Amino acid sequence: MNTTLRELSRDYRRIAAAIEYLDDQLPEQPDLQSVARHVHLSQAHLQRVFSRWAGVSPKRFLQYLTLDYTKDLLRNRESVLAASAAAGLSSVSRIHDLYVSCEGVSPNQYGRGGVGLAIDYGFHATPFGECLAAATDRGLCCLRFVGSDRSAALAELRKDWPRAQLRKHDRRSGELVERIFARPWQADKPLCLNVKGTNFQIQVWQALLKIPGGGVLSYSDLAARLGRAGASRAVAGAVARNPIHYLIPCHRVIRNTGAFGGYHAGVTRKRVLLGWEAARLHGR
Repeated sequence: MNTTLRELSRDYRRIAAAIEYLDDQLPEQPDLQSVARHVHLSQAHLQRVFSRWAGVSPKRFLQYLTLDYTKDLLRNRESVLAASAAAGLSSVSRIHDLYVSCEGVSPNQYGRGGVGLAIDYGFHATPFGECLAAATDRGLCCLRFVGSDRSAALAELRKDWPRAQLRKHDRRSGELVERIFARPWQADKPLCLNVKGTNFQIQVWQALLKIPGGGVLSYSDLAARLGRAGASRAVAGAVARNPIHYLIPCHRVIRNTGAFGGYHAGVTRKRVLLGWEAARLHGR
């Protein structure tokens, strides 16, 4: 891979800053030169950053972040599924390439807070900013995008596993991050997820895996797929508790209106994730 994860992470920060500036200055409709000045880049350099990171121009990328676009995704989600499969982004191909299983921890470990369990973790660059990655001996148990406060992300991991032994292990966690974000998927070496949640939460997370790259569902759609029509609020709560960002794609669930809604790792990151996936589906 010619561009390193650290470089892509730096690109993400600039793109996120550009999007936040555009949101703040929406009534003035700032031009690309103004945006480039705000993120301390030349206009040509900003164009290159977007093309390197997203594969499309800033103008094209921003089209994927509009309310009209997300409404269209909701209206035409079946055609998006077909297009996603044709582009090699379908959830089916991802599951077979990445996972043997997405399984919960044993009832004993769940009830005892992970007592006797060792968890290796580390902080690493990704194309969507820094993440905290952690794994048990049975698989990846945490992948959370981190803001400016690493301690808050680590505190969440400790809260999820209060009696486990947390060990900083940059090499092991870094190898997992490289596999997820930098290397081609290898079907012969699937990535196992070992998650801690209630039966209902795990059912919701498994349903999230079936939303294709470049596609979205509303919370009510997701509830209906689970046979829980009318339980949108409970489903939303389970989505919010997802411990493995990006791989279990909770960012693909939006409001019935087409609005992005909240996201544990920040609504800007949610928008950028969806825009990045849309660029790969439509922009190349």
